[in-house]
Amino acid sequence: MSTTTDDVRNLMVERQVRARGVKDARVLDAMRETPRERFVPSRLNDLAYEDAPLPIEEGQTISQPYVVGLMLEAARIKATDRVLEIGAGSGYAAAVMALLAKEVVAIERFPSLVSLAQARLEAINRTNVTVRQGDGTLGAADRAPFDAIIVSAGAPEVPPSLLAQLALGGRLVIPVGHDVRSQELIVIEKSGEHRFDRRSLGHVQFVPLVGTEGWASDGAAVAVRRAPLDLRLGTRDRAKIARMVADACEPFGDVRHAPLDALLARIGQARVVLIGESTHGTSEFYRLRARITAALIARAGFKVVGIEADWPDTAAVDRMVRKRPASPLREPMYARFPTWMWRNEEMQEFVSWLAHRNDTLEPAARAGIHGLDVYGLNNSIGAVIDYLARVDPFAAEQARERYACFSPWERDPVTWGRAATVGLTPTCEQEAVATLKSLLEERLRYSRDDDDAFFDAARAATVVGEAEKYYRAMYRSSRDSWNIRDRHMFETLMALLEHRGSDTRAVIWAHNSHVGNAAATEMGSHGEINLGQLVRERFGNQAYLIGFGTDQGTVAAASNWDTPMEVKEIRPSHEDSYERILHEACRMLPAPTNAFFLPLKSAHAPAVRTELIHPRLERAIGVVYRPETELVSHYFEANLPAQFDEFIWVDRTTAVRPTNLPPTGEYESAAARTAAGIESIPDTYPFGL
Repeated sequence: MSTTTDDVRNLMVERQVRARGVKDARVLDAMRETPRERFVPSRLNDLAYEDAPLPIEEGQTISQPYVVGLMLEAARIKATDRVLEIGAGSGYAAAVMALLAKEVVAIERFPSLVSLAQARLEAINRTNVTVRQGDGTLGAADRAPFDAIIVSAGAPEVPPSLLAQLALGGRLVIPVGHDVRSQELIVIEKSGEHRFDRRSLGHVQFVPLVGTEGWASDGAAVAVRRAPLDLRLGTRDRAKIARMVADACEPFGDVRHAPLDALLARIGQARVVLIGESTHGTSEFYRLRARITAALIARAGFKVVGIEADWPDTAAVDRMVRKRPASPLREPMYARFPTWMWRNEEMQEFVSWLAHRNDTLEPAARAGIHGLDVYGLNNSIGAVIDYLARVDPFAAEQARERYACFSPWERDPVTWGRAATVGLTPTCEQEAVATLKSLLEERLRYSRDDDDAFFDAARAATVVGEAEKYYRAMYRSSRDSWNIRDRHMFETLMALLEHRGSDTRAVIWAHNSHVGNAAATEMGSHGEINLGQLVRERFGNQAYLIGFGTDQGTVAAASNWDTPMEVKEIRPSHEDSYERILHEACRMLPAPTNAFFLPLKSAHAPAVRTELIHPRLERAIGVVYRPETELVSHYFEANLPAQFDEFIWVDRTTAVRPTNLPPTGEYESAAARTAAGIESIPDTYPFGL
């Protein structure tokens, strides 16, 4: 006789829930009547009744069946109760609660999960549940008090707002712990006006409760990701692997004198070299990346430098270094947050070197620098209109009318994206596409006199179109917005290679999270792709992926998005991380070694690759750094040898040195004089001191 889904569900309840001590008949019956397979991604339907939590959308999880039963039994939900759930996730627990309570309010912070959970609940006719988007740590004061509150995420402390929303006699079930990867499941009962009784149900593991009264989220390009608990590496094993790394690496003391010959030999004939960084504010990463790039340009003929920066702003730098006519910008170059990322002394020195080198070369042989990113909406609109005003005034007027759709949001595209997503302002997709299409249709006529100028304008128009999609996607799904951004960077790279010629070779500067192969990290399991993965798939062994890492030191970063830069102390690496292994390897090398190159391809370091192939934690610091929540905010799971071909380790690092930006008019005047050959390039160009 064949086994039905109902049979499997009943077996789950008997073996995984009742047999472990959950005795409440109402809870057991509600779980028997709730089709768990309807609340997991379709690819996991066969695993829906396994004795384990399962991944769902947005990198979250659906809890283990036993834990759901345990929490609901502890909450003692009656048929007349009003219940609040924090962390709706897939909607499964709310669906079970709907059969136990009179009314359920479920709060979820991811808008996409809200929509999915509500649809799944409606599909099985659980109509007494309302799912809303919001900060779960603040509860739902407008619907309080609640007879029971269930929190399906781990908090560092019990949120005061949730305690305040309990009815007299109400029960709060919540995982609490200062380690974001392990908590104690506690039950709190309000026994008096200001009295709460507390008991423990044991240790559990939940995703972090992010919000005002919970854990802080990161706010940067790399999203909150957590690695599982089974990564612990014993001290003895770590020392053994560290010794193997120390024996296989190529040590050096200072990035200014790092020997590059062996690295360049390993790069060989690769057409695209991607060089990462594990922070967006480390001087040593910028300096060594610049030295490697200069060697690739001077010795191997690389002609494209692509950076994780805005196209129109970087196009202004490219015009200077390749001796092309200047073009004005609506806003000062690299003026948006994070200004220090490209306006720093380290970057300035590389740009000056590139400009001086190009002085001796014919135009076709000069190396250029280009922004790959999707930001820079206002400057991109300005670049398109200014170009058309020079070559086709009628088309420029058409572009002004079409781009008026973005007004008055060009300087605040994030607000526009939110307004467009909820229908408060129209989307501008058709207008952006129409402008780009019109520009491309006139390619032969426009590019006849200056193909580079046309290419700049066409890429700026592409940025407008992709930015329009990106800023709307930000409020639907972090995965979708990330994928839009990295696909755009890849497509910009491919356009640059085609534009500069079939033999063009490129070097890319971006964060490790963009450069390393996403398929070898948690990103891939969450449905995210990145530039490194797309380049690897397109170019295979003709791509060489290099990562950077550090143990401790200082870094330039902010505490929150769009707040001032600070010089922050980097915490020593976590004991379960790749960084800790590399730090211990560095300590085994003779002084004054502070850094090393570590080849990771099988041909160069097979034994080390084998030892490092098992996934471990890896740290990523973006433009925001929060040391106090580092484990949840800045660590993710990765497979280092599958992620990179080479890893460059600098044990102790220092923050980049930001520079000031001269007024736009002064910049344009200097660029125009330089392009005309009237004077040499100032030492402080293009960012000023």
